[in-house]
Amino acid sequence: MHPLVTLAKDTIELYVNEGRVLPLRDQDLTPEMNAKAGVFVSLKVRGMLRGCIGTFEPCEPNVAQEIIRNAISAATCDPRFPAVRPHELAGLEYSVDVLSPPEPVTDLKDLDPKRYGVIVAAGRRRGLLLPDLEGVDTAQQQISISMQKAGIPPGTEITLSRFEVKRYH
Repeated sequence: MHPLVTLAKDTIELYVNEGRVLPLRDQDLTPEMNAKAGVFVSLKVRGMLRGCIGTFEPCEPNVAQEIIRNAISAATCDPRFPAVRPHELAGLEYSVDVLSPPEPVTDLKDLDPKRYGVIVAAGRRRGLLLPDLEGVDTAQQQISISMQKAGIPPGTEITLSRFEVKRYH
């Protein structure tokens, strides 16, 4: 298991079992953990989504802190699911996506749902969809799902950004 995924797993197990946040020591951080980036933590059970929370852009001093923050949120605060309970921990599958900085897109041909995630924005509303998701095969599907997630009505003028991810399992 990659160290970023181990960090997410250890964080969730400690938080769900004991209600404590995993302490970090600088000497435990790999170079990847010291970088600054947006991070998504996804949880699945038998291949089905169980929680996914993340940050578009960095909110914490480093990737390690982003993982800790988002791992706890994915396990306890995803509004689509109840909080993870201790008996579920053994069955969880983890992935961590580290996002590249978003870049503006003005043409749909610059999107590729297998390579790029997408961020749609209208006013203060923003919706994000990670790349390479099962069943999402077109840029239009990505945009439509992202708009729904953000509560942006169809036909609203939007701005688009794309990003790449490094996905760790």
